[in-house]
Amino acid sequence: MRRALRQFAGRRQSMTAAPEVLAELQGLRVRVPHLTGAMVASTDGLVIAHLVTGMEADPVAALTAAALGVGSRLTDAVGHGGFRELIVSGEGGYVATYAAGNSCVLTLLASADANVGRLNLEARRTGARIAELAGAALERPGRL
Repeated sequence: MRRALRQFAGRRQSMTAAPEVLAELQGLRVRVPHLTGAMVASTDGLVIAHLVTGMEADPVAALTAAALGVGSRLTDAVGHGGFRELIVSGEGGYVATYAAGNSCVLTLLASADANVGRLNLEARRTGARIAELAGAALERPGRL
């Protein structure tokens, strides 16, 4: 994972998904009915891992980074602290973005039938695990 983090930090392109992060996304897909896609990206919009079909992951990651920036500025402006999550509801379903530590963002796509409470519960847990994985990868000496 540390190598993957360095790859996305040094290049503006997608990388091979870190196996630990991809495993977390696969587990999330099993636990959350109606989940149609999942992605982990850096806070600057570079894809780390994804389970997204039928669309390009890179533009979604870039839009996620833009939404993260707006959400962060909004929570700051109203004095509500750091960004945690953003949920957008459309006619066809949900796009939910969750902070996963300081360097990653978890974005989920779900159909309109999704249980948003379940989605939030599982996404928060997965985001915390992804933050731990990213932090551990960055701390491993000689692995970057």
